[in-house]
Amino acid sequence: MDSFTDLIKAIGAALGPTSGLDSDEVNHNELIALMEHYESDEADWSSYALGDTSRNYTRNLVDNTNGKSNVLVVVWNPGKGSPIHDHANAHCIMKILKGSLRETVYSEPTQEGEAPLPLRVTTYVENQVTYISDKIGLHKIENTSGKEPAFSLHLYTPPHAHNHGFNLFDEKSGKRLHIKSAPLYSEHGRLCDGDSQARSGHEKHKETSQWCML
Repeated sequence: MDSFTDLIKAIGAALGPTSGLDSDEVNHNELIALMEHYESDEADWSSYALGDTSRNYTRNLVDNTNGKSNVLVVVWNPGKGSPIHDHANAHCIMKILKGSLRETVYSEPTQEGEAPLPLRVTTYVENQVTYISDKIGLHKIENTSGKEPAFSLHLYTPPHAHNHGFNLFDEKSGKRLHIKSAPLYSEHGRLCDGDSQARSGHEKHKETSQWCML
């Protein structure tokens, strides 16, 4: 891809008029190849990379491909990361835009009280891409740098986690906690409604009918 905008257009074209409504319709290898081909340029995506040092990370919506996917720029604060989580029967492709991130993949607990079993740990650096789905397992992502934020591009298709919720897993007990919707911090470069502190000094974003959840 010559630019970030070209990548977003190519994702939409790959999903086509019907694909992406169900996870089995998606050619994830084609999407992975598109993500790999794009060379990160901070000037392309910096307007979407809205961060908040009070949070572990922020999820910033770039595009939803007419409801068939969510493309996000995620800003990871130094030394912070995500809980162990699933992907609501969707494909998840992550590309490192800047910095590095450590991914730990786990098997899903099969019974109550069973801890998720680590399967592999991999550190990804700028322009590398990784893929996961619930068929592979669970994972968590961490920015192990103690000084610098990291930035990643995420493609979720179908966008089940945002629409229907997803599960977090306790690292020791394996206890499952269902979250009703994956939270967004911004949409299309504008902070979401619903957080007065985040909106302070910014115009409220009313281009979408549904408010973001934080």
